[in-house]
Amino acid sequence: MDAERVTDDLRRYFGIGLPPGAGVFTGGRFEHLAGGGDRRQIANRFTAEDLIAVQTLSVTVPAPVALNLLEGPLGAQLSHLLYGIPADTDLADADTSVVVDGSPAYQAWSLLENQHKVGWVIAGKLLARKRPRLLPVYDRVVRCALGRPLPFWTELRTALRENDGALHHRLLNLRQCAGLPQTVSALRVADVAIWMAHPASGHRCP
Repeated sequence: MDAERVTDDLRRYFGIGLPPGAGVFTGGRFEHLAGGGDRRQIANRFTAEDLIAVQTLSVTVPAPVALNLLEGPLGAQLSHLLYGIPADTDLADADTSVVVDGSPAYQAWSLLENQHKVGWVIAGKLLARKRPRLLPVYDRVVRCALGRPLPFWTELRTALRENDGALHHRLLNLRQCAGLPQTVSALRVADVAIWMAHPASGHRCP
């Protein structure tokens, strides 16, 4: 990983040093729109702002599911599960029980992906909006670049913790070098770095 290139990519993606409105990557607003999806007042429920934030990452929650999230039983079910998912813990520091099969995070992902058929990409991005430090954005570009490691959450946690957390600390250092706020998690630094560097750029991955 070329630190200088990654730093430049991060600055471009998040519009650091660019005039307001000059940035071309709407995803740079994903974690910051309306103060973030994990702020205390709304950390355990989905809001309309969360649905718009997901759209900045080029996906749209189907309208029936969106209404169910905001006003129906799906929203209540996910709210119950969100209470069981830490909002202030980095994946590198989390116990493995937080992200394994059967955990509240896994149940929430399965509820969205399997029962409500939004697909694994949208399910992951919705949960990343609510728990940006713990749950990664994971889409087809990232999967293509990394070779589809399974299960992704636990494999990523292991990678972040190896060698006394060397990768996690390197991501935080890249965040600092790029001048990004601390509200951009180490996971998002990794996601953006991979997404910007991958030659497919979301267009040629199967």
